Amino acid sequence: MGLSAAALLWGLPGLLLIIALHPAFSPCPAQASVPAHRDYCVLGAGPAGLQMAYFLQRAGRDYAVFERAPGPGSFFTRYPRHRKLISINKRYTGKANAEFNLRHDWNSLLSHDPRLLFRHYSNAYFPDAGDMVRYLGDFADRLGLHVLYNTTIAHVTLNKDQRAWNGHYFILTDQKGQAYQCSVLLVATGLSVPNQVDFPGSEYVDGYESVSVDPKDFVGQNVLILGRGNSAFETAENILGVTNFIHMLSRSRVRLSWATHYVGDLRAINNGLLDTYQLKSLDGLLESDLTDLAIVKDHEGKFHVTLKFFLEEGDRSADAVPLPQDDNDNFALRVAYDRVIRCLGWSFDFSIFSKSLRLSAGGELSKKYPLVKASYESKGSRGLFVLGTASHSVDYRKSAGGFIHGFRYTVRAVHRLLEQRHHGVTWPSTEHPITQLASAIIRRVNEASGLYQMFSVLADVVLLGENATAFEYLEEFPMQALAQLETITGRRARHGLFVINMEYGRNFSGPDKDVFFYDRSVGHTEDAWLSNFLHPVIYYYRHLPTEQEVRFRPAGWPLPRPTAIHHIVEDFLTDWTAPVGHILPLRRFLENCLDTDLRSFYAESCFLFALTRQKLPPFCQQGYLRTQGLVGTESLRQHGVESGLLWDYATVGRGDSGQQPGDHGPGQHPLAPGPPVSPFDSNKEEL
Repeated sequence: MGLSAAALLWGLPGLLLIIALHPAFSPCPAQASVPAHRDYCVLGAGPAGLQMAYFLQRAGRDYAVFERAPGPGSFFTRYPRHRKLISINKRYTGKANAEFNLRHDWNSLLSHDPRLLFRHYSNAYFPDAGDMVRYLGDFADRLGLHVLYNTTIAHVTLNKDQRAWNGHYFILTDQKGQAYQCSVLLVATGLSVPNQVDFPGSEYVDGYESVSVDPKDFVGQNVLILGRGNSAFETAENILGVTNFIHMLSRSRVRLSWATHYVGDLRAINNGLLDTYQLKSLDGLLESDLTDLAIVKDHEGKFHVTLKFFLEEGDRSADAVPLPQDDNDNFALRVAYDRVIRCLGWSFDFSIFSKSLRLSAGGELSKKYPLVKASYESKGSRGLFVLGTASHSVDYRKSAGGFIHGFRYTVRAVHRLLEQRHHGVTWPSTEHPITQLASAIIRRVNEASGLYQMFSVLADVVLLGENATAFEYLEEFPMQALAQLETITGRRARHGLFVINMEYGRNFSGPDKDVFFYDRSVGHTEDAWLSNFLHPVIYYYRHLPTEQEVRFRPAGWPLPRPTAIHHIVEDFLTDWTAPVGHILPLRRFLENCLDTDLRSFYAESCFLFALTRQKLPPFCQQGYLRTQGLVGTESLRQHGVESGLLWDYATVGRGDSGQQPGDHGPGQHPLAPGPPVSPFDSNKEEL
C-alpha cells in the first residue's frame, strides 16, 4: 500500500504516523544513499515470522519479511534430523468449535482461512517435518505475504535519528550490501547455533546437525551420546535396534514432559532408551558435568572418556593418557566407544546484531535466549521485539511460548501492542452488561486456546465499569505486563478488574515427584484451590497492580496477591460447565467481589423486588425497569391484589366495588387486574 493510499484509509492520525515512521515522506527528493524504508521489518520466515506478517498484512501495514532461504520454514528442511515432529496434530476432538480445536492442534498458525489448518496437510498424530515445510509455503503463498527470499541479513545496527519515534532507526544490511531502514524490528530467527561444550577431545565428537541418520552406519557399534533432551533421545531411538549399546551422558537428570508439564522436556515418543536402561538391556544413562571430562583416541580409533585434569600434566600420546579405570576398575565409562555424538540443543545467534542494540542473553536458566520484557520487547532497544522460539525466555520451562501452539498467541499479543502504540488502535475488547460476566468467563475457559496453551503467561482481563454495571472483556494479555495494561491496551482500569488465567497446581509437577499418585486429582469444590491439573484461576483487584507489586510478587505466583482469588475446581474432561461444581461457585465469587446479585430473573420476580427491595439486581435494573413489561399471570394478579395495586374482579359482582386500592383489612381488596402488557423475556432464574 502506498503512502497516499494509506493516508486516505487512516485519516489524519494515520497520516501523522506515516510522517513519523517515514522521514523520507517530505517535499525533498529522496537521495540514492537513503536505505529502503519499512515501518516493520521481520527477520525470518519461519512460523513466528509468517504469523506476524499475517497480522501486519491484515492491518494494512508497511512491512517486509527477510528470509535467507529460498522458501519459508528453512529450519524444518533440516530438523528434526529424523523428520518426525513432536508437535501434536490432533484432527478429531468431537467438537465443532474451531477455537476449542486449536487447543489440540499444535501446528496451525492463526488465520481467517480454514484451508490453512495443519489437519489438511497430514493425517499423522506426530507429522513429518516435510509436511510443515509444505504448510508454511502454502501459508505464505495463499495469503500473499511480503517475503524477500534469498536475502541474508548479515548485520543489524542502530542509526540515531531524532525524527524516529524512538530516537533511532534499525539498519539491516544483507549479503549484497543492500541496506534497509526499519522503524520497528521484529526478530523471528529462532535458535540456530548448536550448543557445544569445549573440552579436550571435543574435535572427535559428531554434532547432531551433521551426524548420519542412516542406522546402517551404526551397526554393532558402542555409542556415547552427550545430551539429555529430545534431540539426544531422538538420535538414540533411531539407532537403538542396531547398536551394541548406547550410553547417554549429561549433567542434568532426565526431565519427562509428562512429569513437568513442559512440552520441551523429553516426550514419550522418543524415550525408548529409558525402557532398555531400566530393564537392563545394556543401554544406560549417566550424570556428569561435561566440562570435567576429556575424550582421547587410541591407536585403533576407539574413543575413551577420561578426566580433564589427567591431561593437564603435559602432552601425552593417546595410549599413554591416564584413564579413570586405572584407579577405579568399576568406573562406569571404562568401555571404548566407536562414536560420540553431541546433542545439546541450540542457542540464539547474536552474531549479526551490533552491540549498539544491546541485545543480550538472559539469565543462567535462559542464557540461550535474548533478554526481553514481558511484552517481548528487548530490554536494550525500544522498538526491537523478539518473537517465536527465541522469545521463550519469558516462560522458559514454564509454558509453551517456545513452540508454535504457544507463540502464535504471543505474536498476536505483540501485534496488538504495536497497533495501539503506533496506530492508535486500542486492544480489541467486547462490552457487556455485568449480568453476563459469569457466562463470558465460562465460555472463555471452556473454549479459548490461547489461555489453555499459554497458561500462567497470557490471561483474559475484565475491566469493570463504574458501579459495576458493565464490563469490558480483553483477551490474552501478557500477565507480567499487567502494570502497563493501560498504556499497552489503550483501555482504562478505573473501577477494578478480574484476571482470568489457567494454572497447574504449584506443587504438583516435577522430575522428583510421582505425578501419578493415587489421590492426585481433586473433586470437591471446597478443595478447588488444591487442584493439581490445569484449571481456571480468577484474580480480583480493586486497583490495577503497580510495577513494584508485579516485580516483587510472591514466589511461584504469576501475579501479585489479589483482593480475592477463586479456583474453579479441576475437571477430568477439562469441561468447566457443571452447574453446581463450576458455575455456581464462580457466580458467588463474582457476586461477593462486586457486592451484587448476578442472577437472571423472570419479570415477575423483578416486579416483586421493585416492591420489596431498595436495590434491585442488575438484571432487573438493566432489563425489567427499562422494558417495563410483565406477563399477565394468575400468580402475578394475586400478588397485585394482595398488595392493593389491582382490582379483584372476583369481588366486583358481589357488590363490594366500593373498596378502593389501598384499603386495608383482611379479605377487603376488590381489585381488578389491569390489561396485560408485553413480556420482558423468558429467562429462567438461576441457581
